[in-house]
Amino acid sequence: MFRSRLPPKLAVLPELEVHHEEGEHHDPFGQGVGVLAGVIAVVLAIVTISSHRAHAAAVMERSAANDQWSFYQAKRMKYHSVELGREIVGVLGAASPQAPAMLERYASELQRYDKESVGIQEKANEREAASKAAESRALRFDLGEGLLEIGLVMTSLYFVSRKRLFPIGGVLAAVLGAVIGASGYLAP
Repeated sequence: MFRSRLPPKLAVLPELEVHHEEGEHHDPFGQGVGVLAGVIAVVLAIVTISSHRAHAAAVMERSAANDQWSFYQAKRMKYHSVELGREIVGVLGAASPQAPAMLERYASELQRYDKESVGIQEKANEREAASKAAESRALRFDLGEGLLEIGLVMTSLYFVSRKRLFPIGGVLAAVLGAVIGASGYLAP
């Protein structure tokens, strides 16, 4: 009889046996589903990264638009301050010899602030439009990402149930998700 040279505690451990089913069951459809799940996962990763980048771009554009609107408000406050100064000089300082020069300077400042504020307002509107476009792209990526996730899960359910309906539904959801996700790249 064979005597183990292992310590007594280890000698009583059961032996590890690997059992193989006879004929080695081969599931070519399952292999295809596994490859399909891998492809869906790769497309999902691409759309997810694109979604995150689109959200970051939307936040940056919104921040830039807010900065432009703050700059616009500052210019308009200066404009109104100069208007007020002009009115005060017109009412209280009309007899002053410096009043005509001050009123002339105020008039030129009003024109400058008015012209500058129009340009700033245009830039702010452009940034707002860019922010809305980035938010639209991000929404498309998000919808695509969600459908790709559903497709991946449904496809993977084949391995639990061995029902072909799951990969078929998964492919449909994944294709729709990929199309919607791709539309995020094409959106203006």
